[in-house]
Amino acid sequence: MLEMLINPSKAEKRPWEMFFIGAFYATISLVLVKWIFSGDPVLSKYTGILVVTFCVMFTIPFMYYALKKEEEKDLHIKGFANLLKEHNKALIYLMFLFIGFIVAFSFWYIIFTDGNQSFRAQIETYCMINKPTHFDDCVSEYGVKRVSRTTAFLTAQERIVNIFANNIYVLIFTLVFSLIFGAGAIFILAWNASVISAAIGIFSKSNLARLPLGLARYMIHGIPEIAAYYVGALAGGIVSVAVINHDVHSEKFWVILQDALNLVIISVVILFLAALIEVFITPALF
Repeated sequence: MLEMLINPSKAEKRPWEMFFIGAFYATISLVLVKWIFSGDPVLSKYTGILVVTFCVMFTIPFMYYALKKEEEKDLHIKGFANLLKEHNKALIYLMFLFIGFIVAFSFWYIIFTDGNQSFRAQIETYCMINKPTHFDDCVSEYGVKRVSRTTAFLTAQERIVNIFANNIYVLIFTLVFSLIFGAGAIFILAWNASVISAAIGIFSKSNLARLPLGLARYMIHGIPEIAAYYVGALAGGIVSVAVINHDVHSEKFWVILQDALNLVIISVVILFLAALIEVFITPALF
C-alpha cells in the first residue's frame, strides 16, 4: 500500500511531491527499524543497512514503472535532444525523491540521541572518505567502536582522482544493478543518501539550527553527483526493460542502446565536474 502512493505519470506533473514521498519513506523506514530491530542483540548492529533496505522495498515498485515509462519514450520519441528533454522529467522527480531521503535522514539523525548507532555503517563510510588518516579517532569520536583499515594521505590532485574513481565505481555498480534488475539501482542511491545524511548530521553537530547549513555544505557537489547516478540508473534500467520486451537484434533495441550509451557518457562528465566541485569549491565555501 505505502509503496504505491504515487506513480511516474503523476510525478512528472508534480515532481515536488516526490520530496514528501521520499521523506515519508525514510521516516517510516527508520521508525520500523528502531521499533522492530533496536532490541535485537545481532540485528541492532546493522540498523544502518536495514533502514536502507526498507527504503528500497518501498521505492522499488515506483522505480520499476518509472523505468518502464522511460523505455517507452525511447520507442516513440525521435532525436536525442527530444529524448533528453523527456528523460529530464524523470531525473527531476527522482532528485526530489532523493532530497526527501536526505532531509528526513538528516533530521532524524540529529533528533535521535542514538543516531550514531542507527547510522553506524554510514558513519564508518563517512570517516573512511573524509578522514582516512584518522579513521580510528573519527569512528570513536562519533560513537562507533568497530575499527576498519585506513588509507594513505591524499593531496588535492590525488583527491580528485580518488573521488572521481570512487564515483565511477559507484556508477558502475548502479549500472550493473539496474541492468540485472531494472529498479535495483535504488539500493545504491538510497545508501548514498543515508551516508550523505550522516555527514550532514555530523557537520550540524546534532543542532537542528545548523541543519540548513549542513544541507548546503553537501548538496553543492551532492546534487550533480547523485544526478549522474540517476542518469546511469535510467540508462541501465531502460536497457533492462528493453531486453525483456524486445528482440535484442531488432532496430528498436539498438535505438534504446544508443540512447543508454549517451546517458552513460553524460553521467561520467557530470561526475567529473562534481569531483572538481567537491575538491575546490565546497571547501572554499565551508
